[in-house]
Amino acid sequence: MLSKAKISKIIQELKKCYPDPYCALNYSKDYELLFATRLAAQCTDARVNTITPTLYKRYPTLEALAGADISELEKIIHSSGFFRAKARDIIVASNMLLNEFSGRVPDNMEDLLRLPGVGRKTANLILGDIYKKPAVVVDTHCIRLSNRIGLADTKDPVKIETELRKTLPAEESSDFCHRLVLHGRAICTARKPLCDICCISNICKKVL
Repeated sequence: MLSKAKISKIIQELKKCYPDPYCALNYSKDYELLFATRLAAQCTDARVNTITPTLYKRYPTLEALAGADISELEKIIHSSGFFRAKARDIIVASNMLLNEFSGRVPDNMEDLLRLPGVGRKTANLILGDIYKKPAVVVDTHCIRLSNRIGLADTKDPVKIETELRKTLPAEESSDFCHRLVLHGRAICTARKPLCDICCISNICKKVL
């Protein structure tokens, strides 16, 4: 594993390269991010961003989503894949948010994981982006880069989350994960990482 000094250097270098980390999913309400993330399972963020404007125009409130006709909802989100399960989860989760959480997305891991279709990745994204709490979002980019760089030595998302929580400063963790996504898309791609122009190539385990 990398030393604390090297980890600190990685954090600082990625911060320079990506000074404004962001979530690629478009949303304006807390539940919109929740459902956009559900739609993004086995689907690209870009595709989800073409679906959600139509989705939220047809169902502009949480109440509308809770009472949505599942067949109509399936048609709107069809191109995201696994549309039957996703439509069911959105409707059930909407009703749970209204009936159990006063229409607000929960602000803690335990309650978030009770919602259908919500795993630790989605829950951490909500906690970090909506509630600005320390969070570690382990997606495919995070798994790939954490192993390549030397921050983890496992493909298990829960183990990677645990390891990153140990090594990253809590206040940096959420933004750091967003930076990993940006870096994974721009430089450290799955097929051909561009190590020659990478800002952390002198620290990365893959290069060393």
